[in-house]
Amino acid sequence: MATRKKRAPAGVAAVDRALAIVQAIASQPEPWSLAKLSAATDLYKSTILRLLGSLENARYVTRLKDGNYTLGPAIFRLGLSYEHAHPLREIVVPVLESLVKNGTESASLHIRHNATSRVCLVRVDSNHSTLDRIQAGDILPLDRGAAGRLLAAFDGEETTAARQLRENCFALSVGERDPACAGVACPVFGPDGAVKGVLSLSGPRERFTPAAITRMRELLLAAAGAVTQTLGGKFPEVSRSYDAPKKLLDAQLTKKSGKSSAG
Repeated sequence: MATRKKRAPAGVAAVDRALAIVQAIASQPEPWSLAKLSAATDLYKSTILRLLGSLENARYVTRLKDGNYTLGPAIFRLGLSYEHAHPLREIVVPVLESLVKNGTESASLHIRHNATSRVCLVRVDSNHSTLDRIQAGDILPLDRGAAGRLLAAFDGEETTAARQLRENCFALSVGERDPACAGVACPVFGPDGAVKGVLSLSGPRERFTPAAITRMRELLLAAAGAVTQTLGGKFPEVSRSYDAPKKLLDAQLTKKSGKSSAG
């Protein structure tokens, strides 16, 4: 028996296992030992070694002299191919840089990763001396953080909160994902009207005052509208006036740091 737990019946088992190995190695920059890969994927070492042989031959994985494993150069080629096929990143980078130049918090682009998570595709750090810890390539939850909840809302989630997020095209998050951080987010749309990603501004929660949130919302809506237009889409009509949810903000900003917070 190759695995120690049941896996989803759909798909090809060997491919699923090989992809699980690649995803594990991609989840952190440090090289992976065979033992760590076994613990992370729940696969036996003998199974991993066989799959690693195929992955090495295809150059998706590289074996180092000390016996540990890292991603191989084929992954880089895949990333370049993705960027050529999906120009969203190229379009968004100058917009994020412009937001940061206007004194906002750190700017990011998030896209859907799978049923429960999102990935930070692009990140431009703010000019502030203290930052949150999100980096390009990070996998983050869908159910926590402004960007995550907004992606989930536009993916058919039918709750009162999701409907409000779709109507406002804006999300505020304080104290959901990281105890010290907060974030705001707006969606960008393609020509088919579907959400292609979410622009987010995130940073230390103490800088998310009602006045700062209102200002960042205006800048973020303008940025999301510009990206949407470049992609050939149409940004929905939303009210440009905004009364920051002061009750929610006050309640969350005065929480004792012990529960989780946002981004």
